[in-house]
This record gives sequence, C-alpha cells and structure tokens, in this order.
Amino acid sequence: MGRLKITDLYNRDVARRNIFTRPPEPPEEFLMADPADSVYIGPTSIFHVPFSWTFARLTNPHIAVVGITGSGKSYFVKTFLTRASLVWNTNAIIIDWAGEYKDWVKQTGGKVVQLGKGSYINLLDTAGMHPIDRTKQIIRTLEILTDLGQYPEQRRLTEQAIEQSYLGAGFRLSERVQKDALGNPLRPPTLRDVLRILQDKLDAGAYEFPAELENAIYRIKNFTREGEDFFAEQSTLDLEEFTRSGLVDIDLSGLPDEVFRSLAGLSILQFIKEKMRAEGWSPRQGLKLFVVLDEAWKIAKDDNSDAVTIVREGRKYQFGLIVASQNPTDVSEAIFSNVGTTFIFRIKFERYLDYLQSSLNFSNYLREEIAKFGVGQAAVNMAFQTASRFSDNFIIEKVEGEEPLMEYFLDVEDVLSEEQRRDVDVAKTYSFEKNELKRRLRVFGLDDTHVEEITSLFDKKNRHIDVVSFTILLERYGLARSNITAFLKDIGIDDPTIISVFSRADFKKLGMEDKDITDVVLSE
Repeated sequence: MGRLKITDLYNRDVARRNIFTRPPEPPEEFLMADPADSVYIGPTSIFHVPFSWTFARLTNPHIAVVGITGSGKSYFVKTFLTRASLVWNTNAIIIDWAGEYKDWVKQTGGKVVQLGKGSYINLLDTAGMHPIDRTKQIIRTLEILTDLGQYPEQRRLTEQAIEQSYLGAGFRLSERVQKDALGNPLRPPTLRDVLRILQDKLDAGAYEFPAELENAIYRIKNFTREGEDFFAEQSTLDLEEFTRSGLVDIDLSGLPDEVFRSLAGLSILQFIKEKMRAEGWSPRQGLKLFVVLDEAWKIAKDDNSDAVTIVREGRKYQFGLIVASQNPTDVSEAIFSNVGTTFIFRIKFERYLDYLQSSLNFSNYLREEIAKFGVGQAAVNMAFQTASRFSDNFIIEKVEGEEPLMEYFLDVEDVLSEEQRRDVDVAKTYSFEKNELKRRLRVFGLDDTHVEEITSLFDKKNRHIDVVSFTILLERYGLARSNITAFLKDIGIDDPTIISVFSRADFKKLGMEDKDITDVVLSE
C-alpha cells in the first residue's frame, strides 16, 4: 500500500506541474520587476503575485485594451499613464475621440487642446518628412477614410495636385530640410492650394475626363468649407512640443463626424511616428512617449493604418501605442497579433469573445472567466521575446489604481422570468465604474446637478439600484430611450432583458410609487 508523503514546494515548482484545471500563471520572475523600471498593475488571481509591467522582456511596448463600458478600461489607462510618468518620466498624448479624458487631464495639471474649437492642423505639414513621402501618407489616409482608392484616376489627380502645391510653395519633393533664400523655414501649402490647382485644371477645359476632376475637387472641398476647414489652415498646434509636454489631451469631440476625427487622429499619429523615427533610439531609461487611441475604430480597424504599421514595426521608435476599445472587432486582428501586451476587461458578447479567442488563442476557461469579470478584473496576454514553457495568459485580480475603484450595480432580477431566475448562469446584477457612469451621463446631456443626484442615490442605496427605477429616473431627467438602451447594452444587458425593463418601467410610471425615484426627483 502506498504511503503519503508531505513535502514543501515553491510556487514556481507547483506551477510547472500540469495539475490545474485553470491556466497557470507565468513564474514570478516574469511577473515581478524592478519597481524603478516597471509599472505596477495589481495582484494575479491564482497566487496573488504583484504584477508589474515592463517592456524589457516583451516583443514591443505597444498595448491593446478592450472591455465593455464601465469595466475599468479607462481607469486602467489613467493609472498606467500616471505611473509611467512617475517611473520613466514618460510623456503621454491622448487622442481623445469623445473628450472622455479632458477633465482628468486638467485635474492632473496636463494640457488640453480642442480641435474644432479654434485649433487647426495643416494636413500638408511635413513634420520633417520629404514632401513626396508626406504626399503618399496623405493619399493613404484619404483612401482609408473616403472612397478615393476606388477611383484610380481621381487618386492620381489628387496626388499630382498635392505635389504641385508643394512645388508652388518652393519645396523640393525629395528633401527634408526646406528653407528659403534667407535661411528661414518655408511655409507649407494647405488643402486650399490643392483645391485651387484642381479647380484651375478644370477651368482650363483641356482635361478629357472632367467628371473625374469634378469628383476629386468635391472630395477635397469637403475639408475646406468654411467652418469645416480644420485641416486647411496653417497649424496652430505644435505637435513636436506636445511630445515632450508631459500629459496632453487632444480633444476631438468638437469635430463634426468620425471622418474628421479619424483624419486628425491619423495625422497626429503620422507626425509623432516620423518624429520618433528621426530621433531614433536613445540609451535613456524607459519610454519617451505613450500615445493613446481610445475608440478610434477607423484608425484601429484598417490594416493599412499607421497604428498597425507602428505595432508591426515593434519597439524601435521608443514610444508605446495604447489602443483601447469597448468593441474588440473594431481593432484590427493585426494589432492583437503583434502588440506586446493585451489587457482584456469584461466582455459579454459571444461574437467579441470569438474574435478575441481566435486572435489571441486563449483557453475556454479564460473565455468563461472574462465574461464573468467584475470591474477592474482583467485577463492579460503577453508576447515575450523568448519562447516560454508557461502560459502567457493570466488574470489580474483587480487593477490597483491611484484612487479607489468605485463600483456601482444595477439589479435586474425583478425583470427576469422565473426560469431565468433559477438559472445560475444568468446574471442578476451588472456592475460598472462610477466615473464611467458620470462620463456617459454627461455625454448624454445631463448637467452636473443631475449627475451628482444619480450617483448620490447609488451611494445611499449601498451602490445598488434596481434597473427599472434607474431607467425611470433617467427618463424623468430627459434622457432618450435610445441613450438608455445604449448604456444598458454597453454594460452587457441583452436585448430581451432591456425590452422587459422598458415594459416594467412603463407599467410602474402609471403610479410612480417607487421610493427610489421620489428620493431624488425635484418637484416640477
């Protein structure tokens, strides 16, 4: 008969044994790093090892962050940038699609620049590039954002007009340094010069395909109309200065639509890449700059985007790109396949989990855990420089930030069917981050007074409110059902449950007997 022998083992030895039903964690020497050369994230979920991120062992310093609204994604980005600044004196530029970060940047003493509200970027600025190379970048950008790529002749006409505008301004197409006879820097042309060249060609009447020329003119004119000429004036922003200005938020929410915001984002990214490329690698510790792209789906999704190019080219520019999105399918698979680190916060939709699992090749166990994450929990995928015998996927118990992570809860059990209530796999409560709720309510148009009343109600109710009372309250404050639906879907509530919520809300409003609502609704 066998004998049971008890012995002491180190965690690293236990982790190497294939006895766990969950994915093992990397050894602690791959999770812990010198505090003077790493960013602390939080403890791991299995062995509670304090995980500190450093790019020294990774293929590159670029990061992808995904997670539904309120899962802690923005909280993580803010914490990460704050600590990177303290550890490496790293600068940061946030290309801010919805103005989400501007209040935080102001509070931390950073700089906020608002495009569309008096600030301009000249699309034809060369940023130290050869004009001929900048021309190719502009054409590639227009192909990503418009239908230019479908019309070869219009593409040729536009490219030719851009080159002629540089020549007309005294530039030499194949030279980087451009100065006049007195040694002063040349003033770059603008899109208005490009439009004038195309218009002159049409007016001359000698071109045999006037329809092609007219369409090329129309496309450029979309960016030069008064009030929408954000990229057709001389630049008022010094992007080179921003790369060494600490924390900078470039707020794009004042631009009219996704195309304009994407044009700004791509241009900024191209200028920064060229500056980093010109400076090259230096022996200084850490990283010079982090650039954040949050919800920039047009930039992050297209395989021809500079975001994908930067990630594929790896670490040689000495700056890190952070691509964040609540919808993983809005991020190119080429980014997930090439970034050094991916942080996955809570994801509810099966098609998003399918996409992530096929891109990152993690286990079914990890997939199930991701769908159940609370606020601040995250799965991490790391691409190490050398082959490893251990899993490169693991779970962070909770991101430990610079301030406590406040979690609010919506209870949905009352709107579920009896069968759903008995099903242990059906969520009865949905959680989200307090600051994310406040941000979304402001985006939807609520003033600060109403926002504070709503958050105060959560605090009074031990951070739990039933979803029907919450919905009625938002409607009383003037929020459209489309906005309420968007928020509920973003935190993971499915369509049938949302329909039940509104049905119950309609019934309840007939009597308005709910005390949660009368606690905070002001008399009309």
